[in-house]
Amino acid sequence: MSARAGPSTGIETAAGRAAGRRRLVGRGLALAAGALVIVWAFASAGALDPDRYRDALGTLATLAGDAFPPDFARWRSWGRPLLQTLATSLAGTALAAALALPLGVLAARNVGGAGIAGGIRIFLNMLRSIPDLIWGVAFVAAVGFGPLPGVLALAAHSTGMLGKFYAEILEHVDPAPGDALRSHGVSRAGVLRFGVLPQVLPRLADVTIYRWEHNVRAATVLGLIGAGGLGVEIVTAFHLFEYREAAALILVMLALVTAINTIGDRIRVGFLGGD
Repeated sequence: MSARAGPSTGIETAAGRAAGRRRLVGRGLALAAGALVIVWAFASAGALDPDRYRDALGTLATLAGDAFPPDFARWRSWGRPLLQTLATSLAGTALAAALALPLGVLAARNVGGAGIAGGIRIFLNMLRSIPDLIWGVAFVAAVGFGPLPGVLALAAHSTGMLGKFYAEILEHVDPAPGDALRSHGVSRAGVLRFGVLPQVLPRLADVTIYRWEHNVRAATVLGLIGAGGLGVEIVTAFHLFEYREAAALILVMLALVTAINTIGDRIRVGFLGGD
């Protein structure tokens, strides 16, 4: 028996080695193609042109010198823009979470059903494929300048992002509690409330807090197009060549983001139990 099995085993081993070599060659070709695409991307952006960097360091050094030391002389007038940035990020995130939760439920195939989930996912993809800066331009044109277009822009983009995250979280729940509730005649809404949400609520809160942290930074950028907040102050300082004041405003923005990150970490630990 061993004599008869020998040739067959040898053929199978040779075939396996050949298949392994083909996979290795295929991976090598894929890596080479990926490297070429990356090189092309850098070349298309002009990043491989040494002339673009000739005066860059000197210009940056001059700009840094003009911005030092930061000028906090007008700090009393920054309180309102600071609160506007904070309020814009918080309101935009809250509105997005309120919209994203039902959309995420419908987009989850194991909760909303495969039929409707596809259409909802396409809608969420559309929302998040448009950058919040473009949403901001559209809403500034629609409702005018101020924090409101910033809130709406953050809400539109964040609804697409949070809806996607919520759907993915819901699709990975343990089905056992829901199955047990269904076996006792509990409705779909009851299964969602008592069998699904208790499992996913900490993770939903986690991604929502992360999104709020992102939106604090995004709200500052939206100020550059007239959506209020610190962004308006920063762009005004640059336009007036007040680089020291601009540096001070950037430091204030960094302090705000750091504070929000710290608050978010504490809230996250509370929801996740220190995980």
